[in-house]
Amino acid sequence: MNSWRDHILKEFTPQIARLTLVADPDGLLTEEGIVVALRERGFELLEFDDPVAFRFSYESKYRSLWDRGEITDLVVILRSATDDLSSLPYDFLCVGRKLSFNLGELFPNLSYPVIMSLDHNNLDALYQAQIRYKPEKLGDNATKDFILRHVFEIAPELIKQPPDLLRVLLRLHYREQRIPSILDERFIYLLRQNKYFDAWPLERVASDREAFFEFLQERWPIFLEGLTQGETAIVSEKGLADNLKYPGLPVIPFDHDDIRIYIDNLFLEGMLHPVQHPKSDMLSKMWVVSGIQVDPELDTLRRLQKLMKSIEGSIPDSEGKHQDWLIFAHRWAEVIVLFYQTEKYVELASSQLDFKSRQDAGTTNQFQILQERIDKAFLCWIQKRYGGLYNQPPVPPVMVHHIPRAMERYMRSIGRGKVALILIDGMAFDSWLVIREEFVKQRPQLPIRERAIFGWIPTITSVSRQAAFAGKPPIYFPNSINTTEREPVLWSQFWMDHGFTQTEIAYVKGVNETKINAVDEITSDQRIRILGLIVDTVDKIMHGMELGLAGMHNQVRQWAKEGFLGKLIDLLLERNYKIFLTSDHGSIEAKGCGRPTEGSIADVRGERVRIYPNSILRKTTKEKFPEAIEWPQIGLPQDYLPLLAPDRAAFIHTGEQIIAHGGISLEEVTVPYVQIERS
Repeated sequence: MNSWRDHILKEFTPQIARLTLVADPDGLLTEEGIVVALRERGFELLEFDDPVAFRFSYESKYRSLWDRGEITDLVVILRSATDDLSSLPYDFLCVGRKLSFNLGELFPNLSYPVIMSLDHNNLDALYQAQIRYKPEKLGDNATKDFILRHVFEIAPELIKQPPDLLRVLLRLHYREQRIPSILDERFIYLLRQNKYFDAWPLERVASDREAFFEFLQERWPIFLEGLTQGETAIVSEKGLADNLKYPGLPVIPFDHDDIRIYIDNLFLEGMLHPVQHPKSDMLSKMWVVSGIQVDPELDTLRRLQKLMKSIEGSIPDSEGKHQDWLIFAHRWAEVIVLFYQTEKYVELASSQLDFKSRQDAGTTNQFQILQERIDKAFLCWIQKRYGGLYNQPPVPPVMVHHIPRAMERYMRSIGRGKVALILIDGMAFDSWLVIREEFVKQRPQLPIRERAIFGWIPTITSVSRQAAFAGKPPIYFPNSINTTEREPVLWSQFWMDHGFTQTEIAYVKGVNETKINAVDEITSDQRIRILGLIVDTVDKIMHGMELGLAGMHNQVRQWAKEGFLGKLIDLLLERNYKIFLTSDHGSIEAKGCGRPTEGSIADVRGERVRIYPNSILRKTTKEKFPEAIEWPQIGLPQDYLPLLAPDRAAFIHTGEQIIAHGGISLEEVTVPYVQIERS
């Protein structure tokens, strides 16, 4: 068999049994490739987690089909610690076909406790290595070494000098590859056998992506000084290496061939930040130009030009993994911010930058062509792969409803602590980058860990935000899916279902300058350990915006400069909360394609989406807007049928422009997921 998936998929032939029960302790059936393949064969997947929620989903969606004698291919998944299915309902055990799968069966010669720590996206490389090298029975350490070498391409015995280590860490962290802690410990142990790394903070920079780039950032000015002076000795004389946050080699060989190839992209994509230098004129003519500040306007234009060229060839395709799109979403957000910053400076480009044929309006054309390519690629991917996202493991979160589950696991791991979820309604990833820039200026020493996750489709508040606070897909709150009034109840219910009491839980909506005192009062109560906060300022800016994304970014930047978010975060950190910050959906600039004349037949009439109670009513509007997308009911109630505006269109008067949300563009669906805590 060419893939580990083949071992599982060979057991699933359509129309063999209407019900299949699977013991799946390692979550193999929720891997997105498996999910897609099973759905293509006609199988429906239902996870048995919460017995009440499971029974509701089964009764509302499948029981009626069985009662009518219809054939279904339903797969019920139980993530038990063993292959024991006895905790499933008795009526299912009586009629269901029983299967079990685990990693030990797929990798019989490797240590089970080690391989179970891997992300599912690492299993393909591990399976191919198993076929190629046919390892004998390996113990824990031998399995760790096998995985480090053949999955993460790390050969510790070849890491002899600092450039060797930096090359490995740059490759890992640039690709956002996550090495499980059990492998990190082994990797660091092997590195510690080399005296060259005695003073290095390996426990920080090897496993912590943000710490590694901070480590590089504080050494970049030292390298530039040595470059301009011609001798690194001058660095010590000027005291540039004094009081470094991270110990280790003070002068990094950024000009080493294996390291230099990363430098441009690190600065272009915002992982490192350019610095001022008194000899910037001289440095601007050298290869280090990406890492120095010369002229703010021209630096931005130059960075935009290079970054657009860089990502042109890295757009994921329809077979890409969700991690590929989440990484790409961050890079695309950087392009969006730069583009709308540079609109008013385009005239400078033709005379002072090498835009070749893309001068003046050519920059806009290049951006629009790139945007169209991304829209088409993401549409193909999301239509094929979206159904495999919501049952992914919650750590790290893949969708917004995973966040409470990730918070709960964090609470369980530390035994005792406090957590706060700040949801900034309507904050797209590009808006977050604008906010973060100002926030970092105000609090440069505060560590921020960020990545992207997916919101729920349709990307409207009552669906995606409510899922974020419920910790469940929207199918489990059908009675409130058109409103957000039950959010406090759903938030409390999630935490009480996991063993917390009502006195430990709080929720505050509409948090702003006038309500920060209420947050102060709530958090002064030592009993409150779980806090949910909604900040709606960005959403209000978006819905009142008439000047497009450039105007929105300006207003969001001004709001960030005023410092409210920083004050809120300071308050929570002072009260010892770990902060999880996210959004429910993003937004795009959209142009009107016509307003449906449907009276009251649509339950929700948003600019980018219409919601109908049945397929007949939806089809009526679809006939008038043939390019609109009939979105399937993935994770949605039975009587909740979305019709999405196509491309970057909106259901408003033809030709009108608006900033809106509700659709399935990359900017609407992906949102930031940020963790902040005291160092």
